[in-house]
Amino acid sequence: MNIIAIDLGKFNSMVCFFDSETNEYRFQLIRTERGYLKTLLTQHSSDLVVMEACTASGWVSDLCDELELERLVCSTHEEAWRWRSVKRKTDKDDALKLARLAAMDQLKATHVPSPAMREYRGLIKYRKKLVGTDNRLKNSIRAIFNRRGIAISRGERTWHTGRVELDEYRKPLAECSMSDLWRGQLDQQLTQLDQTQELLKIVEKKLDGIAKADRRVQRVMQIPGVGRVTAEAIVTSIDDARRFQSGRQVSAYAGLVPRQYQSGETDRRGRITKRGSRLLRTLLVECAWCSLKYNPWARLTYERIHGGRRVRRKKAAVALARRILVVAWAMLRDGSDYDPKKLSLEPAA
Repeated sequence: MNIIAIDLGKFNSMVCFFDSETNEYRFQLIRTERGYLKTLLTQHSSDLVVMEACTASGWVSDLCDELELERLVCSTHEEAWRWRSVKRKTDKDDALKLARLAAMDQLKATHVPSPAMREYRGLIKYRKKLVGTDNRLKNSIRAIFNRRGIAISRGERTWHTGRVELDEYRKPLAECSMSDLWRGQLDQQLTQLDQTQELLKIVEKKLDGIAKADRRVQRVMQIPGVGRVTAEAIVTSIDDARRFQSGRQVSAYAGLVPRQYQSGETDRRGRITKRGSRLLRTLLVECAWCSLKYNPWARLTYERIHGGRRVRRKKAAVALARRILVVAWAMLRDGSDYDPKKLSLEPAA
């Protein structure tokens, strides 16, 4: 069996040509470019192309599908990829280990979304970056006034009705003297804020149009307390709902299951694993807190978990976030609408 194992890098990648029958191998350093890699895969026959899941693995797997080559994109979160107490770790070692594990059938394949779904995910992450930039600029503008003891409006009024007050202090940096350079800094940051908010409006409009045309997003939004932003994150993260066999697999994929250490009579469970999409977990927890106002099932589930103890309320919110994800996954898997009668509404004794 001829295996081509690729240790993908941002600019250069290490390729290992491995023969599983003779255990012979050789290496070649290549540029991480589509045209260069296409030529290499065309010139060398292989039974399997294997690579790690990373940023470049999406278009490389698409290239393998285009060339009708069998490919395997593996997850690096498995125990086989734990690099502990090793004396040396190089790109050649990674590529050779990738080839040998593939020959022994020890690699676990990971799901590769379609190009359209990857673009959808990318736009959602870009929206998150714009929101972060918007918040950082607002905090920086407030800090300018706080350092000088100037009182401005509080809350969201600062950026709406109080915006006229902010504009009175701004001044082009080229016209500022040494004593009022902060006015020029304020002018530039307000300009960046306006540009960021304009970009955010364009992205939100596009995402809203995509969501209205996507039946899966509309179906998940039927859950009380789940808005468009959370529904988009759930749909793009799950993608093909039938690739999961149970709700526990979905929870583990999102990193919402506890860590476990078991040895002999010891069975200790810790905090959640936090694997998978951090954005998905953040939105689910925010959704869990919001759903307490609108969803009777969520409220009773939350109260049943924390049992009236304040120290367990955050844990209960995380547990509720996991259950919301499982309910959404079941709806996507079955193609069914939200039905509160299928959920238990009986409070704990």
